[in-house]
Amino acid sequence: MALRLYNTMSAQVEEFHPLRENEVRMYACGPTVYDYGHIGNFRTFIAVDMLQRFLRQSGYKVRYVMNITDLDDKIIRNAARDGVSVQQYTAKYQQAFLEDSAMIGIERPHLVRATEHIPEMAEFVSKLVEKNVAYRTDDGSYYFRIASFPRYGKLSKKDFSEMRDGARVDVDEYDKDSARDFALWKAPKPGEASWETPIGPGRPGWHLECSVMSMEELGESFDLHAGGEDLIFPHHENEIAQSESVTEKTFARFWFHVRFLLVEGEKMSKSLGNFYTLRDLVLMGHKPSSIRYLLASVPYRNQLNFTFDGLKQASVSVERLRNFRQRLTEGNFPSGNNPEIQSLAKETVDRMRAAFEDDLNAAEAQGAIFEMVRKSNSALDAGQVKRDDTKPLLAALEKFDEVFAVLKDNDGLKMKQVLEWAQSEGREEDISPEVRDAVQAGQLSDGEIESKVADMEAARRGRNFKVSDALRAELTTAGVVVENTKDGVRWRRK
Repeated sequence: MALRLYNTMSAQVEEFHPLRENEVRMYACGPTVYDYGHIGNFRTFIAVDMLQRFLRQSGYKVRYVMNITDLDDKIIRNAARDGVSVQQYTAKYQQAFLEDSAMIGIERPHLVRATEHIPEMAEFVSKLVEKNVAYRTDDGSYYFRIASFPRYGKLSKKDFSEMRDGARVDVDEYDKDSARDFALWKAPKPGEASWETPIGPGRPGWHLECSVMSMEELGESFDLHAGGEDLIFPHHENEIAQSESVTEKTFARFWFHVRFLLVEGEKMSKSLGNFYTLRDLVLMGHKPSSIRYLLASVPYRNQLNFTFDGLKQASVSVERLRNFRQRLTEGNFPSGNNPEIQSLAKETVDRMRAAFEDDLNAAEAQGAIFEMVRKSNSALDAGQVKRDDTKPLLAALEKFDEVFAVLKDNDGLKMKQVLEWAQSEGREEDISPEVRDAVQAGQLSDGEIESKVADMEAARRGRNFKVSDALRAELTTAGVVVENTKDGVRWRRK
């Protein structure tokens, strides 16, 4: 079965086949670095990360490019307000985006930045003028003539038959039902950053940036263009119009859009007090792996309702997977194999692949792995898992984690980095006791924990319960749970 994805352009699920054999070229609209990224942004970035991970798992060579918009209206305005250059203003938030992405397991794509491609953007405007689909205004700005592109609206499915010829808009983001000639190149205003180019001084418009950078990196036609659903119109519609006007070729074959999320059933907004960055959540004591798991848990075309109860359940789910893996790697098993367990592992891998091939159905893939965990744990309790069964079960877990990326237990180190950032930014009051406890737990190495557990057991066997209880309390404070099981004493981090 081939991968089937919903294509916004055709408004239906289609089989995905790249233009070049065994090679996928994909582009995603990345962050506009004027502030810290919020969980809605990262839901989109995680969905695209999962897609490219699954494509690689499927044997494709993937060329994945993401832009960093380090030049737009908000950035220009904020940099002027603060009296710094555009590059100085955006450096802090670019670094934060890279750190936050790594924190939640997003593999780094090939990154391109708008400020590094100004000459190419000016040249692209010249080509549009030569084709008589763009024009210069008296102030030195350039606009795309929408009436010159009859197929305008084919992505968003909006009817623009009544649009006003020649009406212009010069802001990057505008009304969702407004079809007006949009700015390709903006003449400088007093105090604004600008560049000297053959078409005159100024700076590119937001829509132009992605067209130029994507085609430079991936060619005039490529396989897949991704982003949040809010970018369908006007941003992606404008990209298509200007790109296909120059090349007279299909710009992108597939359009992959991720739905917004809600927070506790409401639209996320600062005015409602439900606006969260990743760092906000970590400072509350939530693990990065739990955040990724929750943001990855609902299929990308469905609206995700982000709740704190859901975040707690995500933490339980991740721990369950980690504990299962630990049970397989540290247990003592009789030689041989159990055909039922072997079959269960294979069936699970097949079910996960089928789920991902079905429009990247993350929920179905999670359901498959947890059914395997449930049945395997029952078999482990009954002594029915043999030594040769552990390898295929672990392989199934690995296949799951190649896409979900939550099994590596390095949350403590990541939370420590956020805690130290908060201290450096004067946000001490936002550091919760929970994050401090988690950081303390993460500072104990596995070897140190093993040693303390061994000392605790030795003290208990020697009936020195005062020492045993003190060691258990120390481990508990450090976020380590010690359990007595039929297989002996086991420990895990909270």
